[in-house]
Amino acid sequence: SADFDNKPDSLFFSDGQRRIDFVLVYEDETKKMTHKRIDRKKQKRKRQVYESNLINNGLQLEATRSVLDEKLVFVKVHAPWEVLCTYAEVMHIKLPLQPDDLKTRESAFNWFTSLFRVDENIIKPEQEFFTAPFEKEHLSNFYIQDKDTFFNPATRSRIVHFILSRVEYATKNNVKKFGINKLLDSGIYKAAFPLHDSSFRHPSTDPACPSERYLLYREWAHPKNIFKLQPLDFIRKYYGEKIGIYFAWLGFYTNMLIVAAFVGVGCFLYGCLTKDNCTWSQEVCDPNIGGNIIMCPQCDKVCTYWNLTSTCESSKKLCIFDSFGTLVFAVFMGIWVTLFLEFWKRRQAELEYEWDTVEYLEQEEQVRPEYEAQCTHVVMNEITQQEEHVPYTACGKCIRMTFCASAVFFWILLIIASVIGIIVYRLSVFLVFSATLSRHINGTQAIHKYLTPQTATSVTASLISFVVIMVLNIIYEKVAILITDFELPRTQTDYENSLTTKMFLFQFVNYYSSCFYIAFFKGKFVGHPGNPVYWLGKYRNEECDPGGCLLELTTQLAIIVGGKAIWNNIQEVLLPWVKNLIGRYCADARSEKIVPRWEHDYHLQPIGKLGLFYEYLEMVIQFGFVTLFVASFPLAPLLALFNNMLEIRLDAWKLTTQFRRMVPQKAQDIGAWQPIMQGIAILAVVTNAMIIAFTSDMIPRLVYYWSFSVPPYGSHSSHTMKGYINNTLSVFNISDFRNASKPSSPWFGNQTTCRYRDFRYPPGHQHQYEHNIYYWHVIAAKLAFIIVMEHVIYFVKFIISYIIPDVSQKTKSKVKREKYLTQKLLHENDLKVVKKTMGKIADKIIKGVDSTFRPKSE
Repeated sequence: SADFDNKPDSLFFSDGQRRIDFVLVYEDETKKMTHKRIDRKKQKRKRQVYESNLINNGLQLEATRSVLDEKLVFVKVHAPWEVLCTYAEVMHIKLPLQPDDLKTRESAFNWFTSLFRVDENIIKPEQEFFTAPFEKEHLSNFYIQDKDTFFNPATRSRIVHFILSRVEYATKNNVKKFGINKLLDSGIYKAAFPLHDSSFRHPSTDPACPSERYLLYREWAHPKNIFKLQPLDFIRKYYGEKIGIYFAWLGFYTNMLIVAAFVGVGCFLYGCLTKDNCTWSQEVCDPNIGGNIIMCPQCDKVCTYWNLTSTCESSKKLCIFDSFGTLVFAVFMGIWVTLFLEFWKRRQAELEYEWDTVEYLEQEEQVRPEYEAQCTHVVMNEITQQEEHVPYTACGKCIRMTFCASAVFFWILLIIASVIGIIVYRLSVFLVFSATLSRHINGTQAIHKYLTPQTATSVTASLISFVVIMVLNIIYEKVAILITDFELPRTQTDYENSLTTKMFLFQFVNYYSSCFYIAFFKGKFVGHPGNPVYWLGKYRNEECDPGGCLLELTTQLAIIVGGKAIWNNIQEVLLPWVKNLIGRYCADARSEKIVPRWEHDYHLQPIGKLGLFYEYLEMVIQFGFVTLFVASFPLAPLLALFNNMLEIRLDAWKLTTQFRRMVPQKAQDIGAWQPIMQGIAILAVVTNAMIIAFTSDMIPRLVYYWSFSVPPYGSHSSHTMKGYINNTLSVFNISDFRNASKPSSPWFGNQTTCRYRDFRYPPGHQHQYEHNIYYWHVIAAKLAFIIVMEHVIYFVKFIISYIIPDVSQKTKSKVKREKYLTQKLLHENDLKVVKKTMGKIADKIIKGVDSTFRPKSE
């Protein structure tokens, strides 16, 4: 035990020599009066056993009581050189052999990117090395200039965390209990974390400290750097590869969005410029055409007849989004997605080489301690022909997988059921609002204008759906973790990939169901006014807004993409900030004392068990909105671009200022998110083709233009869009209403018919109210369009992914060069050792090898 030496920025034990690699925090049982005495004794015994086992494993500990809170004790952990070397070999950590001698070619593009790069005088570029997995016996081969800096702080804390996760603290019924995670869960320790190296507000007072956290905050997390490139190597050095690769991916995705946003804005502007030449919208707004068309009521009893010109404004807006520009943009986005994924694979391969994770998974990744603990079954390894311990037999594994899959499936069905429940709610409440709103709100016209039955229904349904989604989300997260724990994946990467897939499937249904409903189901199966389709026998199916469902889908997307971004950013920034503010306020109220670095860090927020999962999820869900429904909202990539530029800095700000330093972790790639995005990319082609075919009116307009405006079906002499509105609205005789559907409001005028959106024969025809020839032409054209568009885009996608190699030629040659040099270096050094020990004999042997045919010198 040692007292605090009043050096707030010190990262060393009280002797000033041994570096703190990890900090454990616990509450002193003697000062705690909450638990029973027996419990306190048990906890203390477990902790003492654990700490003595840590010392037996070679770690050095020093305890210091808290400055602000008498109850808290901080245990500082230091790993000496010997321990670091031993475990670096066990963990196959790659360390430098010699400086990298490969010349990097300066590209013409480099001078342009240098304008956006972080100043190299402030954050110096990392020196490149050739590396090899560490081996103690080859210690002399490694590039060791200083034993204290050979293992950088991130690697040191990784090694210490590896030991902490595997040391036991109790044995119960012949089962060993071990690992810091279980001790944290049971409350024996309050926290365990590596230290930040300085405050983020100012550099460390210790001149030997590089103040990397301060530099990261100033040059990366600060909002002033919003247009600068990220110092990825520096992020990786401080936080490890896992966080490094997240920010590399996020930055790459944001850069690719610039192109998509540019094209999207172009298509949107094209729509704005051509909206005045939109013949069908002009017909809707024309008092002599649209003004004379009386439409049938959209629901039973309470809805009234209405005039087509009331949809004039929405038809003008629709012209912007329902134009040829949208079709071009949908095709472009199908190809953009492929380019993004293929170029990301190349970028990832470069990072794998630069960050030494190329062969990481085969060699380096350790088995999870929870998996090791369950290994009771013996099997024969097919490769080594040796016995191996595994936690379950093949049959046991099948049972586990079946159980897990069915549990996930059950939850997905549960959320689909909640979506259906909300649709039924919308249908039933629409009737109530239609009946009551008009009666109860008398007075101002303004309220009437905005608080329509449709609006009231949509707003309340959205709020209920939001609450249901949030509640199910909280419960499902716990269930998904339980299921994955039961599944018992072998390594941490397997665990995270399994959990990611389960969580994403759920979130996919959660977030996208409303958009899929509006795009592909709403207003598609409504029958006709004389014979409407009912849900569950009593709720009449929802019809699209008079302007069509495409505009509604656009609105829904704009609200979700914009609203979600604002909500997430506020939540991400405010929550940790408020928690830390409260923590700091409570601490400051007690004292004006100098506080050590470890105590400052203890009051920061811990990173949750899911780590970066929610950061990735937020971005991949956004990626889905940008690709799946882009045909209805070409501005989505622009919104996403603005959000992401902010998101990078907010995530960086959060990591550097609000959270404790994470244990640095290796990661080779973005894990299960890669196949998830590939799945979204394939699905996006189908959804966009179907939105253009079924949700927009592009195909019916084309069919009318080329076939039905001219003889034999039409009366115009040349192809035209004139008469389109009249042609696409069917006629209904009001005497054919059923009693249940007949509107209660009086009929105005002396007309006996009303119109509705569909392609059916008029009353009096021998096939009255059945689908007419136009309908079948349109259906055939829609299906042909989907098949052609899909096949064309898939073919182009296939060609692109075939042409662009996953690993660039430059990276391939670097990897080969490193392998060659490593083998040569290790081989030569072995020869030098042989030469030393065998002296002249070795000299003669080497000379003999060099000059087999040279005449002897003696």
